Amino acid sequence: MIERYSYPEMRSLWEPESKFGKWLEVELLVAEGLAAIGVIPDWAARDLRQHARFEVSRIYEIEGDVPGYQPRPGETPVRHDLIAFLKAVMENLGPEARYLHYGVTSYDIEDTALSLLLRESADLLLGDIDALIEAIRERAREHKFTPMMGRTHGVHAEPITFGHKLAVWLAEMQRNRTRLEQAREMVSVCKISGAVGTYANIDPRVEEYVAAHTGLAPALASTQIVQRDRHAQYVATLAIIAASLEQFATEIRNLQRTEILEVEEPFRKGQRGSSAMPHKRNPMMDERITGLARVMRSYVIPALENIATWHERDLSNSAVERLILPDCNILLDYMLRRFTEVMRGLVVYPENMAANLERLRGLVYAQQVMLALVEKGMDKDEAYQLVQGHAMAAWEEGKDFRALLAADPRLTALLAPADLEAAFDLQHHLRHLDRVFARLGI
Repeated sequence: MIERYSYPEMRSLWEPESKFGKWLEVELLVAEGLAAIGVIPDWAARDLRQHARFEVSRIYEIEGDVPGYQPRPGETPVRHDLIAFLKAVMENLGPEARYLHYGVTSYDIEDTALSLLLRESADLLLGDIDALIEAIRERAREHKFTPMMGRTHGVHAEPITFGHKLAVWLAEMQRNRTRLEQAREMVSVCKISGAVGTYANIDPRVEEYVAAHTGLAPALASTQIVQRDRHAQYVATLAIIAASLEQFATEIRNLQRTEILEVEEPFRKGQRGSSAMPHKRNPMMDERITGLARVMRSYVIPALENIATWHERDLSNSAVERLILPDCNILLDYMLRRFTEVMRGLVVYPENMAANLERLRGLVYAQQVMLALVEKGMDKDEAYQLVQGHAMAAWEEGKDFRALLAADPRLTALLAPADLEAAFDLQHHLRHLDRVFARLGI
């Protein structure tokens, strides 16, 4: 899945080289923080910065628990990723090696590095969201006054415009951006507090040093790990964004149905929709986004279950996160980018929208007629029943709704021909679009 549904910037961020590189940077900052407060010699921090390096393959050899990698002859596998990492780095060091990983525990390094990975992932995703917001804004502006049928329960309701539909999507994506900013802040914490979070063997000033040099905030209180409610919020936020994309993609799929055909996702020259039927132009990208949103939601449950750990920590969250955290970031990055392509290339058929708007021969203006009668003094329920009776006759017998109304003396006693004409005015439904669009800066 990672190879098929990924773009290189996000994928490379979660590659082992990147992960171990962030581990090393945190280790070096810890050493520099220790030197800054006089716990280790300045030369040791300088030499660590100068000489520390690693090879991913060597880490895996030392760990001895990675498929495809075996320990060297005479080596006993350590079966611990961070210890393997440290031993691989130490092979390239001199006397300064004894000051590497001084006074800290594994998850001081791993969780702080994970925060850096999540923050950088969030930044990429925020860029994706900005691109999608701009694509939606451009299409909303283009179709601000393109009238179409508004539907509730899948049934014709009242007129809207395609631009208004897109304005709703734009507002939702703006909320999603705010959610992701909040989730980014929630996971942007460092924890350099030792084996159970009490700073027993590491001065809190070292954590402050690391925080200052990474832009992370020190966790106000921690155990051996950063608490997983933060990560659960992050994963849930990504799943909500994916659900929004599913909502938009599902709408496009529905509007692309042959019987409706008001919009169509881009179909490129040379593209094929079916191995059997040469005529098919299927909404394949929107269907893919809909399906992948289900995968995104599946990450939320394990993220929530990771919150519960035994005492000051256990290992139950670790293997889960190695799967879900890279995958959810990589997958949402893919979904956002592909749906942005859909929006930019979306084919819109205003003539079909207009035809569908007239399909019920004026029934969609029933509420305006009812309210016009109420304004002239008729009881609301009486007006409802009068209009509904003619609407049902028009629906079931294929008659012209407006003609039925015009022939009813109960209606003509209150509404002049001009009043009835006004009740069937499409512009009545579009008169507040400017206000909605102004709120969204369109």
